Amino acid sequence: MDILLIGGTGVISSAVAEHASRLGHRVTLLNRGVSATRPVPPGVEVLHADIRDAAAASKALGGRDFDAVADFISFVPEQLAAGMDLFRGRTGHYVFISSASAYQKPPARLPILESTPLRNPFWQYSRDKIACEDLLVSAYRDEGFPGTVVRPSHTYDRTMIPLMGGWTDLHRMRAGLPVLVHGDGTSLWTLTHSRDFARAFTGLLGRGEAVGDSYTITSDEFLPWNEVYRILAAAAGVPEPELVHVASETIAARDPGRGPGLLGDKSHSVIFDNSKIKALVPGFAAEIPFAEGAAEILSWYDAHPDEQKIDPDFMALSDALAAGR
Repeated sequence: MDILLIGGTGVISSAVAEHASRLGHRVTLLNRGVSATRPVPPGVEVLHADIRDAAAASKALGGRDFDAVADFISFVPEQLAAGMDLFRGRTGHYVFISSASAYQKPPARLPILESTPLRNPFWQYSRDKIACEDLLVSAYRDEGFPGTVVRPSHTYDRTMIPLMGGWTDLHRMRAGLPVLVHGDGTSLWTLTHSRDFARAFTGLLGRGEAVGDSYTITSDEFLPWNEVYRILAAAAGVPEPELVHVASETIAARDPGRGPGLLGDKSHSVIFDNSKIKALVPGFAAEIPFAEGAAEILSWYDAHPDEQKIDPDFMALSDALAAGR
């Protein structure tokens, strides 16, 4: 297939580009060419243009059509509408990457299915993704626009530390300092390696039966947050980190930047049913356990000391809350 990825250098999209190219698809990226963290795979074409600049994007694309277009960088309806306008009549499949945080929070029941209601009163990011989905579904119903919604949850690669404080938390572990964990650390969380996501996602592209529908793509492994921290600590060479549990509401009140994502997503137990994507993409199953992914993360960061960035504000917050202040 001829596949266009809008973006293509992010955590998820770079893995999709690599996997789709390896399978022999003709992969093109449309992006601004400003990210060098994840190299473009050999043989993948890059068109440099800002998708937010319709004239520049149209010029870069010329008159080309694509079997499938995957939109990784629309976060509000206006952005998605512009992308849809650009590719209307030029692709047989337009896949919008939404977010599993759009599912009902707190969830009324587990596991979470594609039929779980979409509602998140805590996080504007999630509400914007829901609004994007509404736009795509309306276009499908009104005009037959060939849209599909994909909802990943917390997807990571070797460059992404899935902890509240990122590298700051790993630094604190290695320094023997207490590390904040929201709640009592027993809520369940699902972490998905980007390579696993890419295998399911690539198998969905160009599938006519996926048009007008939505799919969750996550790992089937779910872990309590305490275990997530301990797995990363072990990968960092810390046999027993000092975990200090603080109410999510307290952390959110003291750290407004992290608060919405915490209250609107990470503080709730999430277990996903992936049977729908497995039925569409036979043979798919997430194969990379988080223990293996954690080892990749620490190996990459230890090899890139310039990426070991410590957040002084989060250091101060961690010290204060750990001391009960």
